[in-house]
Amino acid sequence: MPIFSKSAIATGDGNFMIDHVTLASPKPDEVLVKIKAAGLCHTDYDSLNWGKPIVMGHEGSGIVAEIGAQVEHVTVGDSVILNWATPCRKCFQCKEGNEHICEKNSPVVAGANGYTEGHAQLEGTIWKNTPIERSFNLGTLSEYALVKASAVVKNTSKELSFPAASIISCGVMTGYGSVVNSAKVKENSSVVVLGTGGVGLNVIQGAKINKASKIIAIDVNEQRLLMAQTFGATHLLKADKSDKGLLEAAEKVKQMTDGRGADYAFECTAIPELGAAPLAMIRNAGTAVQVSGIEQEIVFDMNLFEWDKVYINPLYGGCNPERDFPRIISHYESGILKLDEIITQTYPLEDLQQAFDDMLAGKNAKGVILFN
Repeated sequence: MPIFSKSAIATGDGNFMIDHVTLASPKPDEVLVKIKAAGLCHTDYDSLNWGKPIVMGHEGSGIVAEIGAQVEHVTVGDSVILNWATPCRKCFQCKEGNEHICEKNSPVVAGANGYTEGHAQLEGTIWKNTPIERSFNLGTLSEYALVKASAVVKNTSKELSFPAASIISCGVMTGYGSVVNSAKVKENSSVVVLGTGGVGLNVIQGAKINKASKIIAIDVNEQRLLMAQTFGATHLLKADKSDKGLLEAAEKVKQMTDGRGADYAFECTAIPELGAAPLAMIRNAGTAVQVSGIEQEIVFDMNLFEWDKVYINPLYGGCNPERDFPRIISHYESGILKLDEIITQTYPLEDLQQAFDDMLAGKNAKGVILFN
């Protein structure tokens, strides 16, 4: 039986509208989820300009409303977290353990087909009598989302609220995973975090979980720095907007790390001009990590690579949802990882524009859309 779902629809020209889509019943390998909360990030705002209509949203949590005939790991009524990096588990990268960069299903990896377009052609999601794609194959800014079974992870926690669960599926995972899975930060190491928004705070939390001894938070916003301290930063450094490439800040970091530089530095600003900045922060043979997904062309001073420095650009914190989501929930339940405190404000879907405005103004560490 078709479901009518109130949704945020990006029109492809920089605008969006609140309208209804029609969802079909799940196919054998699909799950229909009643969305309870959807986290917001800059990618959702970027989707306004993807040049095509799309059901917005790629972070979310909810309750299973219906399952396809082949689905066995969840049942109707289960609380679930949605995951956008859905693996095929058969391609080269999946067999290598890199399910987050699946060569067949990824909505972001070049060359992968994903299944958004093919699924739309099967008329799973209809808007104005025409199939419509879903952001990152999910479309969580909607009362209901029809997704592949591999996009659904069961939430067994009695403590985790839907808003807190919703932000795990991108922002938390990206920050935490970049530390734990990608950089593999060592115990007693020194870590620099450039930018202390939602992702940066979770880098800090990941570093704390991995028992880094020194976690230096850098930001231009004093309020965000104070928040960083409550999430585990041991040292705070306010940056100057006129400090090109944060080279002056890098000198201060060296003074704080025995003159060498930090063992690890994570860029979480999404500012192209700061793409090379973590290289200036680390010691010889240190590791620089570009977390925020900068895709613009960047000019590097190769002197920053001297000597034996490593620069990595991980996707989604190397996410394996069946492994990582339960670990994050366990850290939350034990009190060593904060989730509720990251959420600055919640909004109804009708206030999505205000939520975007607050995000762009830097008012929120994380905004979340709630559904009744």
